Amino acid sequence: MSQHSIEVDIAIIGGGIAGLWLLNRLCQQGYNAILFEQGDLGGAQTIASQGMIHGGIKYALSGALSGSSEAIADMPDHWRRCLKGEGDVDLRKAKVLSEHFYLWSTASIASKFTSFFASKLTRGRVDKVSRNDYPAAFANPKFKGRVYRLVDLVLDVPSLLSTLANNCAGRIFAINNEHCQWHSNGQNIESLSLQQGEQHYHIKAQRFIFSAGKGNGDLMQQLNIQQPAMQLRPLQQVLVKHSHHLPLYAHCMGNNPSPRLTISSHQTEDGNTVWYLGGDLATEHANSDSAVVIAKAKQELAELFPWLDFSAAQWATLRIDRAEPKQKGLIKPDQAFAAKAGNLANAIIAWPTKLTLSPNLGDQVDALLRADNIAPQHSELHPALKQLATPQVARPCWETLFNQAPL
Repeated sequence: MSQHSIEVDIAIIGGGIAGLWLLNRLCQQGYNAILFEQGDLGGAQTIASQGMIHGGIKYALSGALSGSSEAIADMPDHWRRCLKGEGDVDLRKAKVLSEHFYLWSTASIASKFTSFFASKLTRGRVDKVSRNDYPAAFANPKFKGRVYRLVDLVLDVPSLLSTLANNCAGRIFAINNEHCQWHSNGQNIESLSLQQGEQHYHIKAQRFIFSAGKGNGDLMQQLNIQQPAMQLRPLQQVLVKHSHHLPLYAHCMGNNPSPRLTISSHQTEDGNTVWYLGGDLATEHANSDSAVVIAKAKQELAELFPWLDFSAAQWATLRIDRAEPKQKGLIKPDQAFAAKAGNLANAIIAWPTKLTLSPNLGDQVDALLRADNIAPQHSELHPALKQLATPQVARPCWETLFNQAPL
């Protein structure tokens, strides 16, 4: 049995978008950082994301675009810089599904949004689309609503995960929590011990960052970390697999300030299209039986797209818990979150709260490291780490929830 004592600058626990973004950014800054993931990379919240990189304009509809939430306003531009290789993280190999996200209103409430989208609040961030430029799904005489183009964009999440993982190849390792043990003196984490086969590893780091989403709850419990507290907000998304090749990335606005329906489109390996449905549909029916949510989704699509036939479509739902720092009244946080673990000086608890805010999370972690004068110290990866297994990128739900029979 071999024993390996390994020292790094930063050890990240959790390989979703939060952990992978932080790993990329910290390595770019010269830190010797490594990441551990017990499942597939992005296998929980991240792979369930619709891939929207948005600037918060949908929150402005409810008057919720506060000063603090302006952190989100720069996100589309920030991500676009990264996609060009000009940002803090290199995303040049990530696939963009759509350069724009759309917002549409039905005819009955179209006038409600006309004056709002002419206001200073949205100037330069929302454009009215002429009928000739409508997405193909709306190219039907029966459509009487209005369509607006947002500055938001949509990324292919599997390719985003692969890009982030490949950027840091050799620094991402599979971990089995049953074969791990944390060592703490009550003031600091002394080490993380893990076993793989006959190899025993003792990991020491200047900082341990917990970015495991919902899994942060278990990690904090193991280490008796009381603060920050976590909240879970459930969703139940709906997937519709059909043969209409009509890519659509859009919010439907109803009478509520939040989107009535949010649609993203994803090509499947068997050549079909999946419309992935979120918005009020997913939040209001988070705890309903899947059959109830699917029935509501069918009703919504029949009302909004009466010219499209979904009778041969396949339907599925996906339940997701959004893990976030606890808020009064379980409201939605408007920024990413990173803070020191209450009683452990060398531990940081992190939640991005939204895919789009991952760069904001990077800024917050960077500020915490700077405040404690944490600088790169360990330049080389220990060769024994090469013996650890590497986790795979998660497969998206539109590939795993349906059979592969042609429609």
